[in-house]
Amino acid sequence: DPRVTHIKILQYRVAKVSKIMNAIIRAMKNGKQVTVFIEIKARFDERANLQWGEKLEDAGVNVIYSLPGLKVHSKMAVVRRVVNSKESFYAYLSTGNFNEETAKLYTDFGFFTKDKRIVDEVLQIFAFIENKVKPTEEFKHLGVGGVSKYDMKKKLKSMVKQEIENAKNGIEAYITLKMNSLQDEEMINLLYKANKAGVKIKLIVRGICSLVPGVKGTSEGIEAYSILDRFLEHARVFVFGNNGEELIYLSSADWMVRNLHHRIETMFPIYDPDLQYFVKTILRIQTDDNVKARNLSYKKVNEYVHSAGIAVRSQLDTYYFIKRREENR
Repeated sequence: DPRVTHIKILQYRVAKVSKIMNAIIRAMKNGKQVTVFIEIKARFDERANLQWGEKLEDAGVNVIYSLPGLKVHSKMAVVRRVVNSKESFYAYLSTGNFNEETAKLYTDFGFFTKDKRIVDEVLQIFAFIENKVKPTEEFKHLGVGGVSKYDMKKKLKSMVKQEIENAKNGIEAYITLKMNSLQDEEMINLLYKANKAGVKIKLIVRGICSLVPGVKGTSEGIEAYSILDRFLEHARVFVFGNNGEELIYLSSADWMVRNLHHRIETMFPIYDPDLQYFVKTILRIQTDDNVKARNLSYKKVNEYVHSAGIAVRSQLDTYYFIKRREENR
């Protein structure tokens, strides 16, 4: 696009054969100002990341490498575009990497937006990574870990505590969480507290789940599922009832110590009602899965979910939901 002037992107896991990286090099040759951050502490992908960093530098791209003591795990890009002397910024945020190989195998959400509220805060994150300029004010829209004292964990704790307060006041309170792993002890204990207060909690945790559901007096009201199917469930989604004004976030972060304490992560809100419906429908399909979903049990049996009625295989049903949605546009 000849009207694009600047591109900035964070790269965590880079495919060995990457159309994205080649496109970045072409953009540079076509006169764009391009900045690429490459995380070289991405386990198993260090060699590919370094090799691409060298190719980008040889092409004249401004390359920034890992930050000391922090992994940059956010998946973000920003584009500046000028039309009739008027500039616009676009941001892309994702739960998964800019990686063509894993994109064929993983399920993720990608979000492309011109919403100034979100784009302005994305630019603050890039300013920190490029120039170490710490934000002076709290992020109002994004939840961001590792950039400043206003971290994502603080925001997550605040939203869980609000659900606890709502439940105590007789207001319908619920939390639905989807992630790869749930391991952070402080967040798990807070979810136990929420359960005791009457907050309805549903979890979709594909991998490690250190929360133990179904324990009387502690977690008997918590429903927890794991879905293993053809594609690797990789998306992170956090939904909070918020007294009827739902908060829906997508994120690059699991609720693990390493993600919430030692990485630059991003949690981004979905404000558009149509997109909120889209995300919630996919979550509902997953919690209805009775073919590939397993109940996570304190007995560690983790049996398949069995229910009467029509079989729901969530990955297949999600495909048909999206297909019908696109056909009806």
